[in-house]
Amino acid sequence: MRNLVYGASALLLVSCASALHATTWNVPLGGNAYITQSKNKPDESIDNTGLHNWDSANTTISTYVDVLQPGDLRVSLVGGLFGSIQSTVKVSIGGQSQTVALAPAGVANSVFPVGTFTIDQPGYVKIDLQGVSNDGGYFGDISALQLDGSATTGGLLFANDPDNFYWSRRGPSVHLGFDVPAATEYFYSEVTVPAGQDPVGTYYMANGFNVGYFGMQVNAPNKRWILFSVWDPTNGSTMLVSKGNQTVVNNFGGEGTGGQSHLICNWRAGNTYRFVTRAQPDAQGNTLYSAWFGTPQSDDGCGDNGQGSDQAQASAGVKWHFLATWKYPGTAMYHKGVYSFLESFNPDTGYIGRRANFGNEWAVSSSGVWTEVTSAWYDVDPTGLNHQRADFAGGADDNQFYLRNDGFFTPSVASGQRFLRTPNGTHPDVDLSNLPTQ
Repeated sequence: MRNLVYGASALLLVSCASALHATTWNVPLGGNAYITQSKNKPDESIDNTGLHNWDSANTTISTYVDVLQPGDLRVSLVGGLFGSIQSTVKVSIGGQSQTVALAPAGVANSVFPVGTFTIDQPGYVKIDLQGVSNDGGYFGDISALQLDGSATTGGLLFANDPDNFYWSRRGPSVHLGFDVPAATEYFYSEVTVPAGQDPVGTYYMANGFNVGYFGMQVNAPNKRWILFSVWDPTNGSTMLVSKGNQTVVNNFGGEGTGGQSHLICNWRAGNTYRFVTRAQPDAQGNTLYSAWFGTPQSDDGCGDNGQGSDQAQASAGVKWHFLATWKYPGTAMYHKGVYSFLESFNPDTGYIGRRANFGNEWAVSSSGVWTEVTSAWYDVDPTGLNHQRADFAGGADDNQFYLRNDGFFTPSVASGQRFLRTPNGTHPDVDLSNLPTQ
């Protein structure tokens, strides 16, 4: 996940007033394009400089641009023809298609005019490239799309910051922040991922706190995790105290360092899953962070490498699985900075939409008092704040909050709002003192 502290030096939207007089827009494929259809494992690749190794007519490369008004859209390809003397490429927008010949060969940064397309309404437009024919090995290397016409006079929104193309292709992360009472020892919440909203490369983070996070991941087509991680303090290292029998433990790095624990779990879209985290001062100046994952009784896909775990504890129709307890040294505290988020962590699947419903949040004090949390602060990460992507949303549907990102949908829901959900009124039937410890 990206740091949630945002600076004031946000990049300007490419459709800002100073740019409205531009007549031609260069949309780099490096930050805005994806391989959306291919046969077997594609040879094609997209990096910061654009599309390369384009050798298959079975591959579709899609570029997404937010067009702010309807009108005519003239499209040209920018790039070069290498590995062939001549090739023909089809360009499609919706039901409209035109072909263009790429020649001569060996000339970089050439402009190949395609033609004019009609844009009926504002919003994200998907521009598809497909190879038709060539007399060599490749259809061409394409670095950008050149766009102009009446549909562009109101401005365009697309990723224009090469230093952050990796994040732009992942898409914007969206967050819910919760205010919990002082001395909150336990935080309980529930997450439901609607059917079809679970593409590879998604993290549905349920119970986050100021030094860690806990949620569900889709790591690969047949690989799903329940992930609980605690960062290292500035001075010192987070240490494992205990773990569940089926929990895998290691350290992590990249975006900070710390202790990581995960449970292999074939969780299913459409089911509701429960999360409990505990922040317990240990009377020695440290904090012990623990996590438990609750599955429906009928859901047997967690633990023992997805084959079920007899170490899970059943209660009130829920099986509870213990992840781990980590000691965070040097600071004794209860829950702080409680939040949830939804993110794509795979830049190759950042064009696919995902959504999750977050609900039934409760804070439990160190004296055992349950308080229902019905208010959430909603915001988006720098990819959205810096206007590199606009496909993000959040809100409240009755007694649940929701988060949505990616998929290049419009309109977005503006960041920086507080939402209220309908209270349930009765706290979940969970015996916190009797949760499993192995």
